[in-house]
Amino acid sequence: MGNLSQTSAPVYEALERFRKKRVVPFDVPGHKRGRGNPELRELLGEKCVNLDVNSMKPLDNLCHPVSVIRDAEELAAEAFGAAHAFFMVGGTTSSVQSMVLSSCKAGDKIILPRNVHKSVINALVLNGAIPVYINPQVDSKLGISLGMEIGEVAKAIKANPDATAVLVNNPTYYGICSDLRSIVKLAHEHNMLCLVDEAHGTHFYFGKNMPVNAMAAGADMASVSMHKSGGSLTQSSLLLTGPNVNWEYVSQIINLTQTTSASYLLLSSLDISRRNLYMRGEASFGKVQEMAEYAREEINSIGGFYAYGRELKNGSSIYDFDVTKLSVYTRDIGLAGIEVYDLLRDEYDIQIEFGDIANILAYISIGDRIQDIERLVGALADIKRLYSKDPSQMLNTEYIAPKVVISPQKAFYAKDESLPIRETAGRICSEFVMCYPPGIPILAPGEVITKDIIDYIIYAKEKGCSMQGPEDPDVNNINVLV
Repeated sequence: MGNLSQTSAPVYEALERFRKKRVVPFDVPGHKRGRGNPELRELLGEKCVNLDVNSMKPLDNLCHPVSVIRDAEELAAEAFGAAHAFFMVGGTTSSVQSMVLSSCKAGDKIILPRNVHKSVINALVLNGAIPVYINPQVDSKLGISLGMEIGEVAKAIKANPDATAVLVNNPTYYGICSDLRSIVKLAHEHNMLCLVDEAHGTHFYFGKNMPVNAMAAGADMASVSMHKSGGSLTQSSLLLTGPNVNWEYVSQIINLTQTTSASYLLLSSLDISRRNLYMRGEASFGKVQEMAEYAREEINSIGGFYAYGRELKNGSSIYDFDVTKLSVYTRDIGLAGIEVYDLLRDEYDIQIEFGDIANILAYISIGDRIQDIERLVGALADIKRLYSKDPSQMLNTEYIAPKVVISPQKAFYAKDESLPIRETAGRICSEFVMCYPPGIPILAPGEVITKDIIDYIIYAKEKGCSMQGPEDPDVNNINVLV
């Protein structure tokens, strides 16, 4: 890297140099700087289509970076305190899958909480590794799964000493953090890798008074969604590796699935965002914390809603809390989170991140303004006044711990049949069923379908959750093993 400093952005600077040269393109992409697709140029603007270019010598190549991309990745590793950083253009899904595929193979066991993102279980479908689930404790009022308790991790490690890795979600979508340092230490004492799905924790690396980040906790790999709280373009992400990981091997794993035509719009956005966070992150995330705490106070003073925060911390299953996550419990006003989500969008033109059966999540980040928060608070007060119902009619929201009987890969590829959802109790599921977001499966391949799970799926559907996963687009039928 030589004398490069965090104030430089090598990929972005190379693109600027390239743009000034007015090179004649006889390569892909075929729109040729937008000339062949005037509507696209109109939509995205001249500058954007000019920068949508192919890998070439002056711009390096993501599959085997030797110049500007390599420099940018080294700067990212330094900024995030990692031994190595990979720019990822397939979203954090590709980062998570590369972590899992790098650390276990067919037949290997991996210890993980069941409330993982579908990308983790998808990786197990691809490589045939066996999940050992730790069913996280649940906050029975909020209906959300909590962090991984160190005692539960120890129990799983003792029962499965041959497991190759432990995977942790940190923070969860709702802001719940586990005792990451202790989990890393425990995994390492038993010669297991510790992998962290840190999709929602980019700000932990730059903010003050934040929960510990994966690299500082000594984790071996972490997937960081730069496009979520880090400000880069959607679909751009980072995979960080620690000093004990052979990054050259990880690079080979990434290249099994990552595109050979990486978008320079995504790559340069990662580069610029890393520089922005390094230079301004602490101040920016300080403001984000203040805004989120202010929003919490205002929402809690409405009555009927519960915007939860650091008061949930209990030293184990909620070891720490990410205050930038504005998670709000809505059931006391008789509305499911998804109903409040729909009302905010349809009646108030406010788009929040998601609603589940009992909660909503408003994502607050470096691009938010206080007047927008005032508008959200006002809308919630209005919703309470106009749309409240009797909460006693609502389904209990508690997370249902699934029973895994067959590996995800075997179940996914097994002979199956499609049955009406009401007739599937007792059968083994061969596909995914989930609400998206958050993308945590209610059912995954290889799990037993129970009456409780069927009721939950039907209720979530009736309330308006966006269901994904099954072959049947209307989720009236589910595929089960024959």
